[in-house]
Amino acid sequence: MQVIADLRALLRLPDFRKLFAVRLVSQTGDGLFQVGLATLFFFSPESASTATGVATAFAVLLLPFTIVGPWAGVLLDRWRRRQVLLYGNVVRVTITLVIAGLLVTTGVGPAVYVLALVNLSVNRFLLSALSASLPRVVDGPLLLTANSVTPTLGAAAAGVGGALGFALGLLLEPGRAKDAVALTAAALVFGAAAALALRVGKDLLGPEARADAATLVRELRALGRGLVDGARHLRERGTPARALTVMATHRFLYGMVFIASILISRNLLEDPADASAGLATFGAVLAASAVGFALAVVLTPVLSPRTGPHRWIVVCLLLAAASQLLLTLTITRWALLAGAVVLGLAAQGAKIAVDTIVQRDTDDAYRGRAFALYDVLYNAAFVGAAALAALVLPDSGYSPLVFGGLGAAYLVAALVYRARSARASPVTTAA
Repeated sequence: MQVIADLRALLRLPDFRKLFAVRLVSQTGDGLFQVGLATLFFFSPESASTATGVATAFAVLLLPFTIVGPWAGVLLDRWRRRQVLLYGNVVRVTITLVIAGLLVTTGVGPAVYVLALVNLSVNRFLLSALSASLPRVVDGPLLLTANSVTPTLGAAAAGVGGALGFALGLLLEPGRAKDAVALTAAALVFGAAAALALRVGKDLLGPEARADAATLVRELRALGRGLVDGARHLRERGTPARALTVMATHRFLYGMVFIASILISRNLLEDPADASAGLATFGAVLAASAVGFALAVVLTPVLSPRTGPHRWIVVCLLLAAASQLLLTLTITRWALLAGAVVLGLAAQGAKIAVDTIVQRDTDDAYRGRAFALYDVLYNAAFVGAAALAALVLPDSGYSPLVFGGLGAAYLVAALVYRARSARASPVTTAA
């Protein structure tokens, strides 16, 4: 296969191998750290057994992706990216060990949340640095393969780290020591990533230009104006703005269900005192969601061309409404898992269609800003869902009224989007 041949060619490039090793090890640590936090925040005997606790933890986990992402590019175009990879991982080692120490001595408190927020923000910055560095070690036709393969294998490495963290969560005895061990393991992996970054030449990854503080401030302000211009362009084009709006709505409602599923897994379907059993149940929910995502990857390329992406989004919203109707009627284990499969299919299927619409109908000069706005809306919607969940969900996670409202909201979103997309004028395909 051509992809395998290209991957072999990539691995023959020594500088690519060095950068790739940093990515794989760094993202393995990401998986360990994030699952360690999820276990600590959601399935620790002393933490996040209430809707407010889960919502607060989710805000910590997602705010960096909402706030840091759009602004990272300006800094990475002015700071040595190799130094970012080195010192960023060193900072993560320090912060992670401090969190582990706090867990052993004082337990979960405001300092743990703040430090976790900083650590995840650094992680978001490092991911951007890895992507921005790739053209410096690969050029020509291999760059397309590198852009496809490295994020995919990096995500797989994060999955391996997450699996290791999940296994630690099940094998070790519940308590502060277990959480500290998982985070210490993540710190060791971050340290290995920092050591691997030393193998890369200091100036190899660029950038060529440098900037003083005043220049950086001017460029950050210009980026803010650029995002506003991008939003104005999307609104003028029509279909991309409507697609982003329905994506944010879908993500908001999905976030409510996701948070409710954590609480239901821990506090309703299992004994609240048995955090490990709750973790195992929620793992089954995630596996069911993954089945839905996989179905979306298979079905969307087959069905969306026949219906068109707009009608496919409507179909996905109706499927999501049906999943919530099921949970309104019953909250047995099979219903929760079946609902997760259907909602996973609906969420991923709609996302693929939205990606297609935004790519197709946005002018090329605005596509970068369009997807920066996409990133902000995608994560901000989940943070908003966490805030609402803290107000309306009981600690058991289950309220027929809330699930009925979510189903109705999905149905209204489907009807509104269907009406607006039907009235829309065709958009000339962007260059």
